Amino acid sequence: MKPGALRIRVRTLLAVASLTVMAVSFPSAAAEQTPLPLRQSDGPTAMARARVAADVLMNSYEPDKAWFPSSWWNSAVALQTVGDYMERTGDRRYLGQLNNTFEKDKGVFPAGVLSGDPLLGNFTSRAIDDSEWWGLTWLQAYDLTRDPKYLNMAVTIADYVNGYWDTGTCGGGVWWDGERTYKNAIVNGLWIRLTAELHNRIPGDTLWLGRSRTAWAWFQGSGMINANGLVNDGLTNACTNNGQNVWSYNQGLAIGAGLELWRATRDPQILNSVRRLADAAIGPDALVTEGVLSETCDAADQTCDDNAKQFKGIFMRYWTDLVDTTHERRYAAFLDQQATNLWQNDRDAAGRFGTRWSGATNDDHPNVFDWRTQASALSALIGDVPTPTPLASLAATLSPAQPVVMPAASGVTSLPLALGASATGYFPLLAIASVDAPAGWNASPRASVLRLQPRGNALPVSTTQPLKVTVPAAATDGHHLVTVNLLAAGLRFTTQADVLVAHTIDFDTGTVNENPWLFDAGGSQSNGVQNRFADGNAHFTYRFPFPADTTSAHVTLTIDAEFLVQASTDNEHWTTVLQESQPVTDGSNKADRNVDLTPYLGAAADGSKPVYLKVSDAFPNDGWGGRVYHVTANIVE
Repeated sequence: MKPGALRIRVRTLLAVASLTVMAVSFPSAAAEQTPLPLRQSDGPTAMARARVAADVLMNSYEPDKAWFPSSWWNSAVALQTVGDYMERTGDRRYLGQLNNTFEKDKGVFPAGVLSGDPLLGNFTSRAIDDSEWWGLTWLQAYDLTRDPKYLNMAVTIADYVNGYWDTGTCGGGVWWDGERTYKNAIVNGLWIRLTAELHNRIPGDTLWLGRSRTAWAWFQGSGMINANGLVNDGLTNACTNNGQNVWSYNQGLAIGAGLELWRATRDPQILNSVRRLADAAIGPDALVTEGVLSETCDAADQTCDDNAKQFKGIFMRYWTDLVDTTHERRYAAFLDQQATNLWQNDRDAAGRFGTRWSGATNDDHPNVFDWRTQASALSALIGDVPTPTPLASLAATLSPAQPVVMPAASGVTSLPLALGASATGYFPLLAIASVDAPAGWNASPRASVLRLQPRGNALPVSTTQPLKVTVPAAATDGHHLVTVNLLAAGLRFTTQADVLVAHTIDFDTGTVNENPWLFDAGGSQSNGVQNRFADGNAHFTYRFPFPADTTSAHVTLTIDAEFLVQASTDNEHWTTVLQESQPVTDGSNKADRNVDLTPYLGAAADGSKPVYLKVSDAFPNDGWGGRVYHVTANIVE
C-alpha cells in the first residue's frame, strides 16, 4: 500500500468510528469524571492499566495447587490484591480462583507442600502473621461475594491468633510465631486490622471491637513507633524498640489498622494518629527516594528478598484506604505519583513490573520481575482507579510482547503478533488500531478496526487482531519497538512489543536479558542473577528461533543440581539431551554442558528454524531440580 493510500484509509476509519460514536451517544471521557476529581489520573486509562497488570499477575496462578508458586503468605497477599482489583473495578473474572484456593488449601498439609511450615488447617500455622494474612484475604472475598463461608473462616483464623495474645510479656501484643520468641509490628498491625474488619462485618459485635481497641492502645504505647513517627520492626527481649529497619509494610499496616478501627469507633484521636504515621512515611529520611516509594533493599547495591518484594504493595493498599477515607489531596497526589511512575519507568513490554519502582537496574543487582513484584505494583495501580468506577475502559496488549528475531543473511524474517483489545462499558465500540514499526520494517495491516460489545464491567470483552511484521536482514542487533495505538470514543491505550534482534545467544539467567528467550517459565523460579531453577513438576523452556539459513547449532548451559534437559522442534515432542543420573543437592556438579541442537532445527511459518529447550527436575520428589546460570550458543549459517 502506498503511503498516501494508507493516510486515506486511516482517515476513513476514523470517520467511520466517529459516526458510530455519535450514533450510540457514547459519553466522553470528561463526562465520566466527577467535578474536581480527587485523583488527577485519567480514570478509564487507570482502570485499563490495572486490568492489564492483574491479568499478567493471574497468569502465574497455579490452579492445581491453588496458589502462586512457592510462597504461602505472599500468595495470600497476591490473592487479596486480586480481590482489591475486582472490588475497585467491578471485574469479577477471578472469583473462581479465590474459591478454588479456599476449597483446595483449607486442609492440613505437611511442611514443604505449600509452606515451609506444616499447615494446621483453616489456613493456620506456627507463623502467626501468615495466618492473619489469610484472614484478611477471606474477608476481602466475603466483601466481594457475601458468602458466609469466607467470613466464618476469618473468624476461625482470628480465634486461633487470639491464642497468641499475651499480656505476660511486654504487657500485651500478639506473638509473631508459635514458639513465642518475638513481638513485632507486622503481626500486631495485622491483628488490629483483622479484628476491626471482623467487627465492621458482624452485626452487634462487641468482642472483636474490644480486642481491636486493646491492641491499638497497646501498639501505640509499645515503643515500636519511634520519635519520628516511623514503625521499626519490633521489640527487644527487654520490650523496647529494637531499632530494626522501617519496612514500608509495617508503616502501611499501622495506617490501615488505624483506619479500620476509626471506621468502627469514629474516634478522632485514632485518625490523628493515622495522619501522623502517614506524614512520617512520606517525610524526610523515611520511605521515599526522589519521589518514589522505596525499601532500603531497593538500593542499587542490594537485592530485596522474596518477602520484601511485596512490602510496597501492602503499603499502597492501605495508602489507598487513607486517600479514600480522608479525601486529602496531598495523599492522593502521592498515590498518583507512584502509579504514574510505575507505568512510565518500571514496566516492560509484557506489562510486568519490577521490584524497584524507579526502574533502576544494574548488572550485579538487577531490577527483578516476578509475580510478587507484579502484585505489589498492582496495588498502586488499583489505588489510582477513581471511585465511582469509570463507565468504560479500553486496554490493549501485544503477544508475544518480547519476541526474538534472528534474521537470515538475506531476505526478510516474518514476525507474527497478536493484538488483543479488551473493553468494559455499556455501549458498542469501534476501536481503531494503528501500527508504528521501525524504519525499514513493515507491518500488516497498518490500520484496522476492532469491534467490541461490552456488557458492563463484570466480564470485560475482548477480541484479537493478527498482525504480521517483517524484519529486514539488515536490522541491527538490539531492542526495537513495535507500537500499536488503540482509539475508541475518546478512550485511548498504547501497547508495544519489544522485539529483540539478535545474531548471537549469550545471557545470564535471572536477568532482563533472559526474558526474550524464556518461552515458558512453567512454574520455575529465579531468586537472583544467574539463577533459574525448576523443582518438582516445574520446568522452564527457552525458544531459540535460529535463522532460516542455519545449518548447525550448539548450545552451552552452565547447569547443576538434578537437571533433566529436553529438546524439541515444536514444543510438543521432546527428546532428552542431558540428564543427571544421581541425586545432587549441593551444586557440586555445576559445569558447562554442550548440546548439539542441529537435529532439532525446525521449520516455522516465519522462516526461522526454532528449537525449544526445556529444563526440569530429574528427581521431582526431593526439590532440587535443574538450575541454569548462563546460556550461550554457537550458530553456523
